[in-house]
Amino acid sequence: MNDRKTALVLGAGGFIGTHLVTDLKRQGFWVRGVDIKHPEYSETDADEFIIADLSTEAGMAAAMDRIFDETYQLAADMGGAGYLFTGENDAQVMRNSSLINLQLLKALEHHQATKVFYASSACVYPEHNQMSSDSPTIAEDTVYPAAPDSDYGWEKLYAERLYLAHVRNSSLDARIARFHNIFGPMGAWDNGKEKVPAAICRKVAQATEGGSIDVWGDGKQTRSFLFIEDCLTAVRKLMDSNVGAPINIGSSEMVSINQLADKVISISGKSLTISHIEGPQGVRGRGSDNRLIEASLDWRPQVPLNDGLRTTYAWVDKMANID
Repeated sequence: MNDRKTALVLGAGGFIGTHLVTDLKRQGFWVRGVDIKHPEYSETDADEFIIADLSTEAGMAAAMDRIFDETYQLAADMGGAGYLFTGENDAQVMRNSSLINLQLLKALEHHQATKVFYASSACVYPEHNQMSSDSPTIAEDTVYPAAPDSDYGWEKLYAERLYLAHVRNSSLDARIARFHNIFGPMGAWDNGKEKVPAAICRKVAQATEGGSIDVWGDGKQTRSFLFIEDCLTAVRKLMDSNVGAPINIGSSEMVSINQLADKVISISGKSLTISHIEGPQGVRGRGSDNRLIEASLDWRPQVPLNDGLRTTYAWVDKMANID
């Protein structure tokens, strides 16, 4: 490793983690990736990849056996609305993710390591502030009084407090990002944990000309979506800054799920209609409030939604049509 900076990426087998490893390598880091599984859709670019259950003491000890210049904590039990909002996975989501963070903080303290990035979520925000599809309230300082719409959101908010408490009581230097619907190629698309962009891309890719795709609810619920490249740029800016409070990383451009589906259908070149069916929907409206990140990090998304969807659709279409 010589004098190269070192980075530890937990959750390196997941969508954002896979891309983050590649980005850190591009920046010149020596990278160790750790996850309970290898990346599913590509080879890892990590210098070293360890398979470990990070919710256990032994797994975390294998992952963090020394100090790294930067530690990135993306490991979590999570998925899309079909996984998080049915209520069927709440216990394991809260238990598994909490154990990972507790084990990591214990390891950081043991090695006297300092700089850590924690991937939180827009799901921490109060449900009652997101009942409008047109004007949800999601500025960072509106997270309290706490009332997330899911146990996944409660666990993320608890973890934020864990890291901030350790910052106050130790030498830990933490950066916390509340991710808003990060999307792109090489993410879950057909295993029940896929998020909306990948799910819509899959449905369109698998639909026959003149057919239809299913959308949960009336499709008027709104979200914002951030392409992975913009996400990685924001993470780097955050890590290089002195911003210690949780901050939104997302796009402020909200679209309805119907509009998202129409965009993907247009990209595909197919003639398809939308059928609305019952299914978990989450909050009525959610878009990233970017005032703080624009002011403190001078960051704004650079990849238009259509461009990101075009890249993502091409990848999902290829995966869906592999013999």
